[in-house]
Amino acid sequence: MAAPHTVLRVALPLPVPRLFDYLPPDAETGHALPPDGLVGCRVRVPFGPRELVGVVVATGGPAPDAPELRAALAWLDNAPLLRGELLASLRWLSRYTHAPLGEVLATALPAALRRGDPLPDTHGWAWRKLSPGTTPTRLREGGGPQRLVALLDGGSRDEEALDERLPGWRTAARALATRGLVERFAVAASQLAPDPRPGPMPNPAQQAAIDVVREAPGFTACLLDGVTGSGKTEVYLQAIAACLARGRQALVLVPEIGLTPQMLSRFRARLGVPVHALHSGLNDGERARVWTAAWRGEARVIVGTRSAVFVPLPSPGLLVVDEEHDGSYKQQDGIRYHARDLALVRGKALDVPVLVGSATPSLESLHNARAGRYVHLRLRQRAGNAVPPVVRVLDVRKRALDAGLSDQLLQGVRAALDAGGQVLVFKNRRGYAPVLLCHDCGWSAQCRRCGSPEQGRPMTVHGAGRRLQCHHCGARQPVPMACPDCASLALQPQGVGTERLEELLAERFADVPVLRIDRGSTRGRDALQRHFATLGDAPGILVGTQMLAKGHDLPNLTLVAVVGVDEGLFSADFRAGEKLSQLLVQVAGRAGRAERAGTVLLQTHHPGHPLLQTLIHGGYAAFADGELPQREAAGFPPFVHLAMLRAEARPAEAPLAFLRAARDCLASTLAADATATLAFDGPVPAPMARRAGMHRAQLALSAADRRTLHVALDRAMPSLHALPEARRVRWSLDVDPTDLY
Repeated sequence: MAAPHTVLRVALPLPVPRLFDYLPPDAETGHALPPDGLVGCRVRVPFGPRELVGVVVATGGPAPDAPELRAALAWLDNAPLLRGELLASLRWLSRYTHAPLGEVLATALPAALRRGDPLPDTHGWAWRKLSPGTTPTRLREGGGPQRLVALLDGGSRDEEALDERLPGWRTAARALATRGLVERFAVAASQLAPDPRPGPMPNPAQQAAIDVVREAPGFTACLLDGVTGSGKTEVYLQAIAACLARGRQALVLVPEIGLTPQMLSRFRARLGVPVHALHSGLNDGERARVWTAAWRGEARVIVGTRSAVFVPLPSPGLLVVDEEHDGSYKQQDGIRYHARDLALVRGKALDVPVLVGSATPSLESLHNARAGRYVHLRLRQRAGNAVPPVVRVLDVRKRALDAGLSDQLLQGVRAALDAGGQVLVFKNRRGYAPVLLCHDCGWSAQCRRCGSPEQGRPMTVHGAGRRLQCHHCGARQPVPMACPDCASLALQPQGVGTERLEELLAERFADVPVLRIDRGSTRGRDALQRHFATLGDAPGILVGTQMLAKGHDLPNLTLVAVVGVDEGLFSADFRAGEKLSQLLVQVAGRAGRAERAGTVLLQTHHPGHPLLQTLIHGGYAAFADGELPQREAAGFPPFVHLAMLRAEARPAEAPLAFLRAARDCLASTLAADATATLAFDGPVPAPMARRAGMHRAQLALSAADRRTLHVALDRAMPSLHALPEARRVRWSLDVDPTDLY
């Protein structure tokens, strides 16, 4: 029991780097003290005229000169939600990102728990027919309701099984439930476990990697560096099975929601335990249930995207980060954490192995492996009888193009379809066309909120030329009937996006399905899985962006056609070559993953570009071998450590004024330390100098060692918050930035 004079140090979700003191809730209100301790419990407190939910992170007595404190309103937990390793790791994250602890703790909790909702029940859900043995009338043959009823004729089905067997079943279930034909009912999670299926026999390289992870004595960082199709997922599965055999939990991170259903299906079939998904495609209640199941130790295997790195693990055994190079692991707003790096920190604190895998590892991970900080596990051949695809470069200089596609590429698509294969046409630009242009006067449609007279930002054409949309701020408007400058009717979409490719290919290859996979076509729940189910095993064409480059296993895909390579060859970002190389290798790896041989066509106006030649003749490893020494010579990560201060405001001068003051403040913190060197680049306008009506600027900080950078930031952060210029801008700090935008 807390003494009457105990003071609660509460972290609140506010952008201020401090804690707030409250007295415990009045016992007379009936709110009992949590019996298992106060630190890590949620508490509802008054804050000005509002009520907020915070987390108690310390207790103590009041200072002699402390003002009279207000009492908290209510305890929300009977036991600490954030405790032990997880609370310690979140404190570390707050220190490393120099972010307020209250905002970090709020980020780690699901939205329902942030609001103060009680912990939910963690049972599973299943569906059954209300009248077994009867066949409902007036159900359209082959429709979703009819197929769902057919599935339930064999008995009740849990929701995870329905996700695998009938993508998009939820709409049909709601319709049938409204008619009183089916019902949803709770079922114990232990009843949801399928019987495990045996997997293939690992090849020697896979077995060696499995043995290293399985026999790791405690924390061991392992980089699984395997070519596409080499069986990295099989290594994950066997390592997780060994973890489960010891009665431990496993956490698996994947970069995209689209990968989650496919991986869940495979994991559930193999492991024999319920596999819990955690990603932004779930509603608040579902996310809270998975988090709570992990907190109670009931969730043995959790598969999720970036935010799943915050799940509690009371019985930890293994952490896996699939496609560890992927940029989606880096949070680009709010608390700017990197899920891969936090997983490694948590693995060390939990003393369990961490397995990070990729066919194209980030240069940071490769550098750590070569320096001996990671165990480097290599898989150099494709699993089974699959062979690497044949790569051909199509030189399209002086050749006619139809919607950006050459005749040679279209002939290759026809040949692959006629042979019974499937085709992926890759274009990393969604929409119909990137620019709407007046052919008579040269006017182009620019975003008024993001462009400026010095630097325009074209709006992307969508809806087959009917709608304009800014991909930076989301602004939308209809396409004008005539040119606003000269009243000409000669408005023409310029360039090619996935929508235009879909239109052309559907016209040229009307005998096969043409499916577009990008952010616009996969917004609904299970949308990606429904697309794949529609394609099936028959010949067809997928048109897509980088969503299709990440881990999808399409066994009948025999041709990958990459268009628009040239757009990424000439970028000012020092990471551009790495990102393009990863993207090309990943998307090429979708071809020929089963028995049938695969081909990759790279269409380009620059066939002799050194980056393309390196990738074609030496692969990603050759690129990394050449890029790392250049990074070291230029003083770029991973050989130096970066932080980026960003500021934005409507007045153009305010961000630069704040960053100049911040630079002076940071320089003064190191003035007394002659051995510490901090380099500044800027302040300068951001590469995208205006977005959503806000002028933007940035200041890059770099140091040869991590400690110097963080000591300077630790000393300067209180002064930065107190700067008068800080009140005129919205500013943020990004430690280890991945995008210099």
